[in-house]
Amino acid sequence: MEKLIITVALTGNVPTKKMNPNLPVTPKEIAADVAACANAGACLFHVHARDQEQKPTLGLSAYKRIVAAVKQAAPEVIIQLSTGARAGTDAEARANPVRLLPEMASFTTGSNNLPGIVYANSPQFLEYLATVFRDTSVKPEIEVFEAGMINNACFLRDKGLIDDPMHFDFVLGAPGAMPAGVRSLVFLSESIPAGSTWTVAGIGKAEIPMAAAAIVMGGHVRVGLEDNLRMPDGAPASNVRLVEKVVAIAREVGREIAAPDEARQILSLDPDCKDRVLAEI
Repeated sequence: MEKLIITVALTGNVPTKKMNPNLPVTPKEIAADVAACANAGACLFHVHARDQEQKPTLGLSAYKRIVAAVKQAAPEVIIQLSTGARAGTDAEARANPVRLLPEMASFTTGSNNLPGIVYANSPQFLEYLATVFRDTSVKPEIEVFEAGMINNACFLRDKGLIDDPMHFDFVLGAPGAMPAGVRSLVFLSESIPAGSTWTVAGIGKAEIPMAAAAIVMGGHVRVGLEDNLRMPDGAPASNVRLVEKVVAIAREVGREIAAPDEARQILSLDPDCKDRVLAEI
């Protein structure tokens, strides 16, 4: 079985410090969390940005400050920037994080209902953003809230806009999307193209159970305060405590944890792209 890649979704767009005081929102806080989580075993970090008022933003200056701080605190980790629409719906603004040339960025290949919003990703926008991924050679993580998003990703691949092998993140348990459960996870993992890799992100109380299932199924795991604010016992979570929980489960079943360069190999990332984000910043 491949070594386990642990992704941390550090901040997201929805949580606030009032909901959980451990939420990192400033570049300094995010960088410190990355360093602690990396020491605990995580190697890939899904990054959202907040402005000076701690509100979600797609502003490049905010992303640049975060990336610079992270690279100083933990230079070996893999950075994955978010292109999500909760921080803004303008197509150019959503594509701009990809143009900062991180090793990876998120790419939700379809629309769905989420609490309070329709998370809209039109076919025209998907082709546009896929073109930006292709032109920059940034690896997309295909965010899958329901099975049709796999088909949409394959359609873009067949048009020459996404390369194989693809990497998928199955987001399970979000209200309005596929439920969290082993049945959903098995179905999705068996629906992706051969040679693809996959991660699961369980939402809320589903986070750790879905992580445990992925560990024994040979997939990879995403945890973090973006997706879940509490530990299984109901206590307030922190990003590092969630990573420690996943590492403990993996050790119990004998699965080793991937270091950053091992994760790069598993994900088929170009080693020449490792530090190019620094040149842009």
